[in-house]
Amino acid sequence: MDRAQSLQTLNMKKQVVEITLGGRTISLETGYMAKQANGSVMIRSGETMVLSTVCDGDPRPGLDFFPLTVDYREKHYAAGRIPGNFFRREARPGDHETLISRLTDRPLRPLFAPGYLRDTSCQSVVMSFDQENEPDVMSMVGVSAALTISSIPFNGPIGAVRIGQVDGKFVINPYASERKLSTLDLVVAGTEQAITMVECGAQEVSETILVEALVLAHQQIKLICAGINELRARVGKAKMAVTAPPANPWHDKILAGFRNDISAALLTANKHQRASNVKAVRDAIVAKLSDGIADAAEKEKTAAAVKAGFGDAKDVVFRDLILQGKRVDGRDTKTVRPIVIDLDVLPRAHGSALFTRGETQGLLTCTLGTSEDEAMVDSLKPKHNEAFLLHYNFPGFSVGEVEKRGSPGRREVGHGALARRALAQVLPPATEFPYTIRVVGDILESNGSSSMATVCGGSLAMMAAGVPLKAPVAGIAMGLVMEGSRYAVLTDILGDEDHYGDMDFKVCGTTKGVTALQMDIKIDGISPQLMGEALEQARQGRMHILGKMAEAIQVHRPQLSQYAPQIIQVQIDPELIGKIIGKGGETIRRIQEETGCKLNVDDDGIITIASPDGSAIEKAKGWINDLTTLPEPGKIYNGKVTSVKEFGAFVEFMPQTEGLVHVSEWDWHRINDMASVAKAGDSVQVKLIEVDVRTGKFRLSRKALLPEPVRAPGDAAPAEGQGDRPPRREGEGHGDRPRREGGYGDRPRRDGDRPRREGGYGDRPRH
Repeated sequence: MDRAQSLQTLNMKKQVVEITLGGRTISLETGYMAKQANGSVMIRSGETMVLSTVCDGDPRPGLDFFPLTVDYREKHYAAGRIPGNFFRREARPGDHETLISRLTDRPLRPLFAPGYLRDTSCQSVVMSFDQENEPDVMSMVGVSAALTISSIPFNGPIGAVRIGQVDGKFVINPYASERKLSTLDLVVAGTEQAITMVECGAQEVSETILVEALVLAHQQIKLICAGINELRARVGKAKMAVTAPPANPWHDKILAGFRNDISAALLTANKHQRASNVKAVRDAIVAKLSDGIADAAEKEKTAAAVKAGFGDAKDVVFRDLILQGKRVDGRDTKTVRPIVIDLDVLPRAHGSALFTRGETQGLLTCTLGTSEDEAMVDSLKPKHNEAFLLHYNFPGFSVGEVEKRGSPGRREVGHGALARRALAQVLPPATEFPYTIRVVGDILESNGSSSMATVCGGSLAMMAAGVPLKAPVAGIAMGLVMEGSRYAVLTDILGDEDHYGDMDFKVCGTTKGVTALQMDIKIDGISPQLMGEALEQARQGRMHILGKMAEAIQVHRPQLSQYAPQIIQVQIDPELIGKIIGKGGETIRRIQEETGCKLNVDDDGIITIASPDGSAIEKAKGWINDLTTLPEPGKIYNGKVTSVKEFGAFVEFMPQTEGLVHVSEWDWHRINDMASVAKAGDSVQVKLIEVDVRTGKFRLSRKALLPEPVRAPGDAAPAEGQGDRPPRREGEGHGDRPRREGGYGDRPRRDGDRPRREGGYGDRPRH
């Protein structure tokens, strides 16, 4: 079979479905690439292409959890680039890739059939990126389509869409360039029936606008799901049969006989005491129901089954209590836990805050740095630096567990990114506050909502450090328990309420509106109307928290910490940047060494000077002013002798600028040997008496600053040139020959220039 026939055969198997969203087309292609995967789809928008594949493994006996792995990776060749690391190949995933992996995973995981416990791998690889069509949402749609056409029992499909808002109008799947102008960055995933996941960053957008955007997003999701279903109708494989796990035979017995005992144990306010009480009730139930079984093996098997049944029964009791309006810590559904705020708990940190809400506690610190501390981001987009960093740490001791600490996990990266997104919306522009800002959230105790404690504490730490935020930001985590038509929306959820509930809905914002939002659903989804109710309840809780924060600190402090670098910016003519940098960077290094300041020079002529010492900043500023200020005739300068000749001394009277003090201008009396009165390195005060516009030479005088000696009556004034020296002829400079083009003073002095040649200006004997 020749190539043409082979291509024809392959093309017969290739299927393409096109979906139009907001006037832009997305295509789903399968049957041509990666055909040995259980399901594979190449999704394309513009010139961005993402290959999504899914594979499953053989069943593993005894497995009691679903081993799902979702990975998103970017190939640098997709943007025509070579990786910037030492090995010049793609290495471990960056934070950006980890976040998109989580974004893809979260709406998919709840939709696999119960009882399906095979190893499952979902991978998305960006193979082409046109810098405009974003691949993150495409990855979500691509994996959903690949799962839908595979034999894996996935109860999808899901669709995903990004909604922006530019000039007050919603934009569906905005280009990267449009996102820069957007006040809203909303990613929504869902099924044809309901919304299942939300991720959002916003510039203080109101809850009403968010609900409108969610309704629009779900309309687009329905179109995407219809396109995926069309692809499944063409090439979809039969789904593998899955046997649902059998009902635990002890579940109903435990509920019937021990519901009150379980309720009493659960209704314990303290987290660890509650866990201890629940364990005691469980052990008592296990002992009672397995009592009387003589065979040891059978007794152990029964005990294990009772424990499993107890876990399911506890879940039911917990949810019933919430639907009855009873929360395990005694609160109603809308009450926020008690809040305690301590500022300046770390004396050497630039800003610190200890934020405690119930049994969740975060220590937040703010550190200010210079542009040298910015983080370089090397992804498919052009390299750029981030001046705002937020790192979230969740050590095992925060929940009383033993843990081996390694690199940050996906959860830590994700929670940190959410907090960063919430706070980034209120940062001052770099032109007003030219600092690199690093916020670190160390969770010291955790019982739910630790990421929201990071948002609240991060806002407080930055204000304590003197960062002029537009407004303080607070965050709150909402929950949901739904059984049929009955439901309860919970404010400020505990860890158990997150675990046993149906929704984890985190909302961050100011008094004006929302800055970040994240929602994950464990059930089939919720309606925009129910989400609107949750948003309003979250707003009320957020206002309460902002009020507590205002009691601790209302606005940013006017002064920075004494340990923080002071930064000023100086604007110069961009054409003078070379004078600041110097040959090979010598001048800027010299300024930094002599002043102890850090300097950064932008291409637009903005020079940033940073130092904890204000006097050092003023010294560096003086250097810059001298380098960029033109010499003024008649002005007095403090200079330094750079070299001595028989006809005079060369003096650097401004940085990198020198002129000649002729022997006749050194003093009022005759000088026979310049070396006897001056040497290199001497400090000397001089006056600029002439600037030769044609040659750029500078004539300096020391004599002009000295008092003229009083002459005895009858003494004649010495002739120009001091006594026996003839006066200068027209066109001649100091000394005995005319000035030459390229002589002294016509350009700034640079160390490393060639030494003056013997026989140069003024060094030959006079005729």
